[in-house]
Amino acid sequence: MPDLRPGADFLGTAHKILRDERRRLAALLGCPHELVLVGGSSLPGALTKGDVDLHLRVPGDAFPATTDTLRQVYAVVHPEIWQATLATFTVEGAALPTGIAVTPAGSEHDVRFTRTWQLMAADPALVTAYNEIKLRHRDDPDEYERRKSAFFDALQD
Repeated sequence: MPDLRPGADFLGTAHKILRDERRRLAALLGCPHELVLVGGSSLPGALTKGDVDLHLRVPGDAFPATTDTLRQVYAVVHPEIWQATLATFTVEGAALPTGIAVTPAGSEHDVRFTRTWQLMAADPALVTAYNEIKLRHRDDPDEYERRKSAFFDALQD
């Protein structure tokens, strides 16, 4: 895992990317939508490798058309994790490596992304626990993903 730095180091650039992508999506999407910043770069105290994670929430009935539209603008990333309620893209040319996860509002994936980052933003102890997972498993990406997933699962209970 690359060097980890506090999200505060990237927050200004992450917010600029968020604003830019909001403008782009406003011109592209004909449905109500919400684009939010999540991930380590969204929280000043969270450790991150400096990538930006965006979460696009759309109405359930607009999900298929939205993903079709986004395929014309963004590159598909991690197609192996795509599901009926999750699609992932990368934003090429952004100032920092940037991904967009798209979910139907109210779906399992939507709730997981939204709730996890809201809870972490409200509780510094959760950010500390998240950082400890990153630091402890920084040299084993598979174990890090397993531990992070278990941590996020526990937040949903």
